[in-house]
Amino acid sequence: MPMFTLHTDTFAVPKPNETQLKTIDACMGALAECASDLDAHLPPGPDKTYALRKLREVGMWCIESATKHPDGTPRE
Repeated sequence: MPMFTLHTDTFAVPKPNETQLKTIDACMGALAECASDLDAHLPPGPDKTYALRKLREVGMWCIESATKHPDGTPRE
């Protein structure tokens, strides 16, 4: 018996509406600026690479947040 129930659209890829696209673009712009700053200040190496990869992960979660409710249902 599952501890929680996911919505059937949890793993669907919704097409963002115009408002959501603006939110996503703003988040991605902020992440790109942060990545540029980190790139300029951190020395090369696996830890820098990891930090930059985590920013990409944050970007994916920004898209999820902008397009879906916490239970996985699409935002309208």
